Amino acid sequence: MKIGKVPESVLKRSVLKQIHTKRNEVLQGAAVGEDCAAMKLNEDEIFVISTDPITGTSEDIGSLAIQVTLNDLASAGAEPVGVMLTVLLPQEITEQEIRTMVSQAEEACRLANVQIMGGHTEVTSAVIRPVITVTGIGKVKENGLVSTSGVTAGMDIVLTKWAGLEGTSILAKEKKEELSARFTEDFILRAQRFDQMLSVMPEAAAAVKSGVKAMHDVTEGGIFGALWELAESSGVGLEIELKKIPLKQETVEICEFFGINPYGLISSGAMLMASNDGSRLVMDLKKAGIAACMIGKATEGNDRVLLNGEERRFLEPPKADELYQVI
Repeated sequence: MKIGKVPESVLKRSVLKQIHTKRNEVLQGAAVGEDCAAMKLNEDEIFVISTDPITGTSEDIGSLAIQVTLNDLASAGAEPVGVMLTVLLPQEITEQEIRTMVSQAEEACRLANVQIMGGHTEVTSAVIRPVITVTGIGKVKENGLVSTSGVTAGMDIVLTKWAGLEGTSILAKEKKEELSARFTEDFILRAQRFDQMLSVMPEAAAAVKSGVKAMHDVTEGGIFGALWELAESSGVGLEIELKKIPLKQETVEICEFFGINPYGLISSGAMLMASNDGSRLVMDLKKAGIAACMIGKATEGNDRVLLNGEERRFLEPPKADELYQVI
């Protein structure tokens, strides 16, 4: 395609016609020539806004872009309402590929009852593969906002599901050929299907009902990066038991294959939570069908400590995600 805005015929045919999910709160949505979207809230509700780009993979990029942003909104205790998409495309892109990406995004939105409210779609020489940036808009009652910075010393730290889910799925898709030299087709397929566990909306909803004090979704930088961000945001220390951080066997073996650290691997699908009563929170999450476990405590001071038997070592500020060593 030629550099510049996607042709209007393509925009209408392969972008706008793929968008079907509507919300009553949205007064003005996606349309040719519209530069802004508009939505209305009740007097006792507030906006929650988040934005994220997807740059590490082109496989299933449409659905992944939506899910990552919806997870951000969920971690604030918010109900997602709509998203705005900025889609940057390489010149080699085909109309069918554009339609597939938008259809993926719309399906993810349909499942979450979220409207694609608008955005921008452009072909540019600045990228060599598709890049989607999603801005998510949600709503929450004025007294219902949950922040990452709500942790205080003494609180229990809980992790839902497993660390490394997103990165494992991406590697299993992008590096299938290499992995086939060691692993069975069934093993690789199981790892690819980890993308079906990337939503944290159910656990966020259950945690809010349980009285959670802070939430932070585990994304780029992996569980180690997310733990640092949680502690830094709240100004607390941590004592985390490394062996209690749950990993899927597929994650362990794929990370060993590529020589990367699973604790530094992008981990959408897992949510860090802080609670005054971690046992109750874990129980409430399990009642909702969500795997969860306590992995440590928040402490006074600034020491962020990883415990591994008799060994004690300190967490470091987030580094480049382990995924980028392979892709």
